[in-house]
Amino acid sequence: MRVGSSWRWQLSRAMRLALRWCRLCRPQRGGRGAGAKPWIRGRVLELWSYSKLLLKSLYFNSLTNSDTLLDCAFEPVYWIVDNVTRWFGVVFVCLVVMLTTSVLVIVYLFVLPTILSTYPLHWVIWHLCCGHWLLVMVVFHYYKATTTSPGHPPKDKMNIPSVSICKKCITPKPPRTHHCSICNMCVLKMDHHCPWVNNCVGHFNHRYFFSFCLYMTLGCIYCSISSRDLFMEAYSAIECEYCPLQRYYQTPPPTEALSETVASKSVIFLWVLTSSVAVALGGLTLWHVILIGRGETSVERHINRKETKRLQEKGKVFRNPYHHGRMNNWKVLFGVEKRSHWFTRVLLPSSHLPNEDGIMWDCTFTRRDPMAI
Repeated sequence: MRVGSSWRWQLSRAMRLALRWCRLCRPQRGGRGAGAKPWIRGRVLELWSYSKLLLKSLYFNSLTNSDTLLDCAFEPVYWIVDNVTRWFGVVFVCLVVMLTTSVLVIVYLFVLPTILSTYPLHWVIWHLCCGHWLLVMVVFHYYKATTTSPGHPPKDKMNIPSVSICKKCITPKPPRTHHCSICNMCVLKMDHHCPWVNNCVGHFNHRYFFSFCLYMTLGCIYCSISSRDLFMEAYSAIECEYCPLQRYYQTPPPTEALSETVASKSVIFLWVLTSSVAVALGGLTLWHVILIGRGETSVERHINRKETKRLQEKGKVFRNPYHHGRMNNWKVLFGVEKRSHWFTRVLLPSSHLPNEDGIMWDCTFTRRDPMAI
């Protein structure tokens, strides 16, 4: 059929179907009497069945299923969420920078002078070394997580090992590669899109992201514990100042200077913020510890769970081909090849690349059953 006449054929087809539907709606003679109600009910059911058939005939093809229809129906919602997340990523990064800077200012103005003036020398040295080591690790890994590309399949090479074709990029997808709708491109070993770093977490920045979560959690715990005594004093002072019983029935406390009030409120803000972030980010870090120990990403966790259930129904056992053992999984993530690398590549800032390229993967065994991708 020619392209020019295709739309005319579709229009005439739709008109014929609509005319048939109108003919079904037309009441027939002799419809009144005792059998009118059953006839009406039967006609309504017939119209409903034919309407569903008419609707399906306009869009149905051999690849259509319920999942495809749901994706099409929710496509505007996905588009809104993706675009909002893409633009709010910059806001979240600015928020992280502002909150981290506020914590540093409060620590250097109020917490550190107290440590230097009241703690013994060995505790002062420990606080200075530990605090600044955590600061360097947090800043370094956050910068690398936001600026390092997670890795993308090469578009100029069509002979790369692939397991499928991306429906949106129309390019081969290597194993463990998934399409990010926010970045609008495929990502090697995609874990998830994190708005707090305004970047996808993939093969080349997974280590930076996890290290940032780990050291940020440790830094928040350190600040929360170090400022606990100051927080208790500041909270008591603020509570006495605003307590009605203390104001009317007891001797009023001495008037504090403006700087002391600002210091008390700043310490309270520091302790509440760091404690809250330590709990929330600590839970996320613990979740990634479990995933890394299993040799999975966040996306693969959901896929492998469905694959495990599918094979259980067939009496089979699912094995993750990328699981090399708990310790070996950690070595693969951090790029540890010898013992000294635990110090130089894990406990110190390091910009080394992963051992693998994200396209070819060393699987632990060869599967006969198609593995989950």
